[in-house]
Amino acid sequence: MALTKEEKAALEKKAYELRLLSLDTVIWAGSGHIGGALSAMDILTILYHRYMKKDPKRPDWDDRDRFICSKGHIGVGYAPVLADLGYFDRELLKDYNHTGSSLGMHLDSRKVPGVDASTGSLGHGLAIGLGMALAARVRGKDYRTFVLLGDGECDEGEVWESAMAAPFFKATKLVAIVDRNKCMIDGPTEAVMALEPFADKWRSFGWEVVEADGHDFDALAAAFDKALAAKDKPVVIVAETVKGEGIDFIEGDYRWHYGSFDADKAAKARESLARHHAKRMSGDGQKVGAASGAREA
Repeated sequence: MALTKEEKAALEKKAYELRLLSLDTVIWAGSGHIGGALSAMDILTILYHRYMKKDPKRPDWDDRDRFICSKGHIGVGYAPVLADLGYFDRELLKDYNHTGSSLGMHLDSRKVPGVDASTGSLGHGLAIGLGMALAARVRGKDYRTFVLLGDGECDEGEVWESAMAAPFFKATKLVAIVDRNKCMIDGPTEAVMALEPFADKWRSFGWEVVEADGHDFDALAAAFDKALAAKDKPVVIVAETVKGEGIDFIEGDYRWHYGSFDADKAAKARESLARHHAKRMSGDGQKVGAASGAREA
Protein backbone atom coordinates (compact mmCIF):
# COMPACT_ATOMS: atom_id res chain seq x y z
CA MET A 1 0.00 0.00 0.00
CA ALA A 2 1.33 3.42 -0.98
CA LEU A 3 2.49 5.70 1.79
CA THR A 4 0.29 8.60 2.78
CA LYS A 5 1.84 12.04 2.98
CA GLU A 6 1.70 11.83 6.78
CA GLU A 7 3.33 8.39 6.88
CA LYS A 8 6.16 9.50 4.62
CA ALA A 9 6.76 12.64 6.70
CA ALA A 10 6.90 10.54 9.87
CA LEU A 11 9.44 8.17 8.30
CA GLU A 12 11.57 11.10 7.11
CA LYS A 13 11.55 12.59 10.60
CA LYS A 14 12.46 9.28 12.18
CA ALA A 15 15.28 8.60 9.72
CA TYR A 16 16.71 12.06 10.44
CA GLU A 17 16.55 11.46 14.19
CA LEU A 18 18.23 8.08 13.81
CA ARG A 19 21.01 9.49 11.62
CA LEU A 20 21.70 12.08 14.32
CA LEU A 21 21.66 9.39 17.01
CA SER A 22 24.02 7.23 14.95
CA LEU A 23 26.40 10.20 14.60
CA ASP A 24 26.23 10.79 18.36
CA THR A 25 26.97 7.13 18.99
CA VAL A 26 30.07 7.30 16.79
CA ILE A 27 31.22 10.36 18.72
CA TRP A 28 30.59 8.70 22.11
CA ALA A 29 32.45 5.60 20.94
CA GLY A 30 35.33 7.61 19.49
CA SER A 31 34.90 6.05 16.04
CA GLY A 32 32.62 3.72 14.11
CA HIS A 33 31.34 2.37 10.80
CA ILE A 34 29.41 5.52 9.96
CA GLY A 35 29.36 5.24 6.15
CA GLY A 36 27.42 2.00 5.91
CA ALA A 37 25.23 2.87 8.89
CA LEU A 38 23.96 5.98 7.12
CA SER A 39 23.49 4.27 3.75
CA ALA A 40 21.31 1.63 5.42
CA MET A 41 19.35 3.94 7.72
CA ASP A 42 16.33 4.50 5.48
CA ILE A 43 16.05 0.74 4.94
CA LEU A 44 16.19 0.10 8.69
CA THR A 45 13.71 2.89 9.37
CA ILE A 46 10.95 1.71 7.05
CA LEU A 47 11.52 -1.95 7.91
CA TYR A 48 11.23 -1.46 11.67
CA HIS A 49 8.58 1.26 11.60
CA ARG A 50 6.27 -0.08 8.89
CA TYR A 51 6.84 -3.71 7.95
CA MET A 52 8.31 -5.86 10.69
CA LYS A 53 6.07 -7.70 13.15
CA LYS A 54 7.75 -7.04 16.50
CA ASP A 55 7.24 -6.19 20.17
CA PRO A 56 10.14 -4.40 21.91
CA LYS A 57 8.64 -5.35 25.29
CA ARG A 58 8.86 -9.01 24.26
CA PRO A 59 12.07 -9.32 22.22
CA ASP A 60 11.82 -13.12 22.36
CA TRP A 61 8.17 -13.24 21.23
CA ASP A 62 8.01 -16.46 19.24
CA ASP A 63 5.82 -15.07 16.44
CA ARG A 64 7.90 -11.96 15.74
CA ASP A 65 9.53 -11.42 12.35
CA ARG A 66 13.27 -12.10 12.39
CA PHE A 67 15.91 -9.62 11.28
CA ILE A 68 19.51 -10.51 10.55
CA CYS A 69 21.94 -7.62 10.17
CA SER A 70 24.42 -9.57 8.09
CA LYS A 71 26.52 -6.44 7.56
CA GLY A 72 26.97 -6.55 11.32
CA HIS A 73 29.69 -3.91 11.48
CA ILE A 74 26.98 -1.21 11.25
CA GLY A 75 26.03 -1.78 14.89
CA VAL A 76 26.63 1.93 15.35
CA GLY A 77 23.48 2.47 13.25
CA TYR A 78 21.57 -0.66 14.22
CA ALA A 79 21.89 -0.13 17.99
CA PRO A 80 20.30 3.35 17.82
CA VAL A 81 17.33 1.88 15.92
CA LEU A 82 16.76 -0.70 18.66
CA ALA A 83 17.34 1.76 21.51
CA ASP A 84 14.92 4.27 19.97
CA LEU A 85 12.23 1.57 19.81
CA GLY A 86 12.74 0.74 23.49
CA TYR A 87 14.53 -2.60 23.28
CA PHE A 88 17.05 -1.21 25.77
CA ASP A 89 17.91 2.08 27.50
CA ARG A 90 19.19 4.76 25.12
CA GLU A 91 21.73 5.77 27.74
CA LEU A 92 23.64 2.57 26.95
CA LEU A 93 24.57 4.08 23.59
CA LYS A 94 26.92 6.47 25.39
CA ASP A 95 29.10 3.47 26.28
CA TYR A 96 28.90 1.86 22.83
CA ASN A 97 32.04 -0.20 22.16
CA HIS A 98 33.61 0.79 25.48
CA THR A 99 35.24 -1.84 27.68
CA GLY A 100 32.54 -3.64 29.64
CA SER A 101 29.65 -2.35 27.54
CA SER A 102 26.92 -4.75 26.41
CA LEU A 103 27.03 -2.95 23.06
CA GLY A 104 30.10 -4.10 21.18
CA MET A 105 31.02 -2.95 17.70
CA HIS A 106 29.26 -6.05 16.38
CA LEU A 107 26.09 -6.55 18.39
CA ASP A 108 25.91 -9.78 20.41
CA SER A 109 22.51 -11.52 20.40
CA ARG A 110 23.25 -12.92 23.87
CA LYS A 111 23.65 -9.42 25.30
CA VAL A 112 21.47 -7.08 23.20
CA PRO A 113 17.66 -7.45 23.26
CA GLY A 114 16.19 -7.43 19.77
CA VAL A 115 19.24 -8.85 18.01
CA ASP A 116 18.31 -12.19 16.47
CA ALA A 117 21.83 -13.26 15.47
CA SER A 118 25.38 -12.18 16.21
CA THR A 119 27.03 -11.18 12.93
CA GLY A 120 30.01 -9.23 11.71
CA SER A 121 32.11 -11.95 10.13
CA LEU A 122 30.73 -11.05 6.74
CA GLY A 123 28.91 -13.55 4.56
CA HIS A 124 27.13 -15.57 7.24
CA GLY A 125 23.85 -13.68 7.63
CA LEU A 126 21.98 -15.02 4.62
CA ALA A 127 22.72 -18.62 5.65
CA ILE A 128 21.45 -17.89 9.17
CA GLY A 129 18.35 -16.22 7.72
CA LEU A 130 17.67 -19.18 5.44
CA GLY A 131 17.86 -21.50 8.43
CA MET A 132 15.41 -19.35 10.36
CA ALA A 133 13.02 -19.22 7.40
CA LEU A 134 13.09 -23.01 7.05
CA ALA A 135 12.64 -23.40 10.81
CA ALA A 136 9.46 -21.31 10.61
CA ARG A 137 8.05 -23.72 8.03
CA VAL A 138 8.91 -26.80 10.08
CA ARG A 139 7.35 -25.25 13.18
CA GLY A 140 4.22 -24.08 11.37
CA LYS A 141 4.99 -20.41 12.00
CA ASP A 142 4.17 -17.58 9.60
CA TYR A 143 6.87 -15.08 10.53
CA ARG A 144 9.15 -13.65 7.88
CA THR A 145 12.91 -13.42 8.00
CA PHE A 146 14.61 -10.28 6.70
CA VAL A 147 18.37 -10.20 6.03
CA LEU A 148 20.32 -6.99 5.37
CA LEU A 149 23.53 -7.54 3.41
CA GLY A 150 26.25 -5.20 2.27
CA ASP A 151 27.22 -5.26 -1.39
CA GLY A 152 30.92 -5.71 -0.60
CA GLU A 153 29.84 -8.66 1.54
CA CYS A 154 28.51 -10.27 -1.62
CA ASP A 155 32.10 -11.10 -2.60
CA GLU A 156 31.79 -13.94 -0.08
CA GLY A 157 31.10 -17.42 -1.41
CA GLU A 158 28.74 -18.33 1.42
CA VAL A 159 26.35 -15.60 0.24
CA TRP A 160 26.00 -17.36 -3.10
CA GLU A 161 25.74 -20.83 -1.57
CA SER A 162 22.79 -19.52 0.43
CA ALA A 163 21.41 -17.72 -2.62
CA MET A 164 21.44 -21.02 -4.51
CA ALA A 165 19.89 -22.96 -1.64
CA ALA A 166 17.01 -20.60 -0.80
CA PRO A 167 15.03 -21.06 -4.05
CA PHE A 168 15.79 -24.78 -4.10
CA PHE A 169 14.28 -25.21 -0.64
CA LYS A 170 11.45 -22.79 -1.56
CA ALA A 171 12.15 -20.37 1.29
CA THR A 172 9.29 -18.11 0.24
CA LYS A 173 9.20 -16.10 3.48
CA LEU A 174 12.81 -15.00 3.21
CA VAL A 175 13.53 -11.42 2.13
CA ALA A 176 17.09 -10.26 1.50
CA ILE A 177 17.94 -6.58 1.18
CA VAL A 178 21.28 -5.52 -0.28
CA ASP A 179 22.57 -2.09 0.70
CA ARG A 180 24.06 -1.34 -2.72
CA ASN A 181 26.21 1.70 -1.86
CA LYS A 182 28.97 0.53 -4.23
CA CYS A 183 31.69 1.02 -1.62
CA MET A 184 33.64 -1.34 0.61
CA ILE A 185 36.54 -0.92 2.99
CA ASP A 186 39.23 -1.13 0.28
CA GLY A 187 37.54 0.91 -2.45
CA PRO A 188 34.63 0.94 -4.91
CA THR A 189 33.06 -2.50 -5.18
CA GLU A 190 33.45 -2.61 -8.95
CA ALA A 191 37.20 -1.94 -8.63
CA VAL A 192 37.82 -4.47 -5.84
CA MET A 193 35.64 -7.32 -7.15
CA ALA A 194 33.06 -6.39 -9.77
CA LEU A 195 29.50 -7.45 -8.90
CA GLU A 196 27.65 -6.33 -12.01
CA PRO A 197 25.38 -7.51 -13.52
CA PHE A 198 24.30 -7.81 -9.90
CA ALA A 199 20.52 -8.14 -10.21
CA ASP A 200 20.92 -10.66 -13.02
CA LYS A 201 23.08 -12.86 -10.79
CA TRP A 202 20.32 -13.09 -8.16
CA ARG A 203 17.70 -13.77 -10.82
CA SER A 204 19.79 -16.55 -12.30
CA PHE A 205 19.85 -18.22 -8.87
CA GLY A 206 16.04 -18.25 -8.84
CA TRP A 207 15.20 -15.19 -6.75
CA GLU A 208 12.56 -12.59 -7.45
CA VAL A 209 14.53 -9.36 -7.74
CA VAL A 210 13.21 -5.88 -6.98
CA GLU A 211 15.40 -2.82 -7.53
CA ALA A 212 14.67 0.40 -5.68
CA ASP A 213 16.11 3.74 -4.63
CA GLY A 214 17.21 2.98 -1.08
CA HIS A 215 16.75 6.60 0.01
CA ASP A 216 13.21 7.06 -1.33
CA PHE A 217 10.53 5.87 1.09
CA ASP A 218 7.90 5.57 -1.65
CA ALA A 219 10.21 3.30 -3.64
CA LEU A 220 11.15 1.27 -0.57
CA ALA A 221 7.49 0.85 0.40
CA ALA A 222 6.68 -0.39 -3.10
CA ALA A 223 9.65 -2.79 -2.93
CA PHE A 224 8.64 -4.26 0.44
CA ASP A 225 5.02 -4.53 -0.68
CA LYS A 226 6.16 -6.64 -3.66
CA ALA A 227 8.39 -8.72 -1.43
CA LEU A 228 5.58 -9.47 1.02
CA ALA A 229 3.17 -10.31 -1.81
CA ALA A 230 5.54 -12.85 -3.42
CA LYS A 231 4.35 -16.44 -3.16
CA ASP A 232 6.68 -18.67 -5.13
CA LYS A 233 10.25 -17.42 -4.58
CA PRO A 234 12.48 -15.75 -2.03
CA VAL A 235 12.86 -12.05 -2.79
CA VAL A 236 15.91 -9.82 -2.84
CA ILE A 237 15.59 -6.05 -2.81
CA VAL A 238 18.63 -4.39 -4.36
CA ALA A 239 18.53 -0.95 -2.76
CA GLU A 240 20.66 1.66 -4.53
CA THR A 241 22.18 3.81 -1.80
CA VAL A 242 24.94 6.31 -1.08
CA LYS A 243 27.69 5.62 1.44
CA GLY A 244 27.40 8.17 4.24
CA GLU A 245 24.01 9.46 3.03
CA GLY A 246 23.19 12.77 4.68
CA ILE A 247 26.68 14.00 5.59
CA ASP A 248 27.86 15.74 2.47
CA PHE A 249 31.61 15.59 3.08
CA ILE A 250 31.62 11.79 3.46
CA GLU A 251 28.97 10.80 0.89
CA GLY A 252 30.15 8.28 -1.67
CA ASP A 253 33.63 8.09 -0.15
CA TYR A 254 34.77 4.55 0.65
CA ARG A 255 37.38 5.98 3.02
CA TRP A 256 34.48 6.74 5.39
CA HIS A 257 33.67 3.06 5.76
CA TYR A 258 35.02 3.68 9.27
CA GLY A 259 35.85 7.04 10.78
CA SER A 260 35.75 9.51 13.63
CA PHE A 261 34.66 13.11 14.16
CA ASP A 262 36.41 15.89 16.02
CA ALA A 263 34.30 18.80 17.31
CA ASP A 264 34.55 20.74 14.05
CA LYS A 265 33.63 17.77 11.84
CA ALA A 266 30.80 16.82 14.21
CA ALA A 267 29.29 20.31 13.95
CA LYS A 268 29.56 20.27 10.17
CA ALA A 269 28.02 16.79 10.07
CA ARG A 270 24.99 17.92 12.09
CA GLU A 271 24.55 20.96 9.83
CA SER A 272 24.69 18.72 6.77
CA LEU A 273 22.14 16.29 8.23
CA ALA A 274 19.78 19.18 8.94
CA ARG A 275 20.09 20.42 5.34
CA HIS A 276 19.63 16.89 4.05
CA HIS A 277 16.45 16.46 6.08
CA ALA A 278 15.06 19.83 5.01
CA LYS A 279 15.71 19.03 1.36
CA ARG A 280 13.99 15.67 1.61
CA MET A 281 11.01 17.12 3.48
CA SER A 282 10.62 19.72 0.74
CA GLY A 283 10.36 16.94 -1.84
CA ASP A 284 13.53 18.16 -3.52
CA GLY A 285 15.70 15.19 -2.59
CA GLN A 286 17.85 13.73 -5.35
CA LYS A 287 17.03 10.25 -6.58
CA VAL A 288 19.76 7.63 -6.34
CA GLY A 289 20.80 6.44 -9.77
CA ALA A 290 18.00 5.63 -12.19
CA ALA A 291 15.79 3.81 -9.69
CA SER A 292 13.05 6.31 -8.94
CA GLY A 293 10.67 3.53 -7.91
CA ALA A 294 10.65 -0.14 -7.12
CA ARG A 295 10.60 -2.37 -10.16
CA GLU A 296 10.96 -6.02 -10.85
CA ALA A 297 14.15 -7.04 -12.55
